[in-house]
Amino acid sequence: MASNSGSAIVIAGVSGSGKTTIGQMLATELNYSYLDADDFHSQSNKDKMHSGIPLSEEDRIPWLNSLRNVLREHLTNKKGVILSCSALKKQYREVLRSADPNYRWGSYDSPVSFVLLDVPAQVLMDRLNERAAKGSHFMPASLLQSQLDLLEIDEPQGILQIDATSNPKTIVNTIKGKLQI
Repeated sequence: MASNSGSAIVIAGVSGSGKTTIGQMLATELNYSYLDADDFHSQSNKDKMHSGIPLSEEDRIPWLNSLRNVLREHLTNKKGVILSCSALKKQYREVLRSADPNYRWGSYDSPVSFVLLDVPAQVLMDRLNERAAKGSHFMPASLLQSQLDLLEIDEPQGILQIDATSNPKTIVNTIKGKLQI
């Protein structure tokens, strides 16, 4: 991580993996700002997902660029930030890493770190169905498979994978230990 800037931790994973819960808890413990990438989607993106239509690359690019820009603002102001974001593909994570204006694509040398919350598909489906029953999210369970199909894992230095099936406090402590924060 660059020592002359802030730091960003992106809590990544498919819908239902616990990004918001873990991201908020980690931000509170570290006294970092918290951002949820869902809040940066355009209304048309939300409408598409709510209708069960997966987003296209054209839908995602402006969204990713806005996330990169807000991360850059935090890094430039030497502030810590936690971002909950699906960040499913390596190229999406590269866009977010480029919040550091000195980042060389593919180097992984960035103040932006990634933690992938790993959860079995059936547990994800159960969580999404529970959310749908509560009406608490725009993403339907029917899009889970499209997200699982998109998911790409970097080399070990590019992303930290964490088993996210235990209780949230244990997951947060594991992340802090692995990232040495």
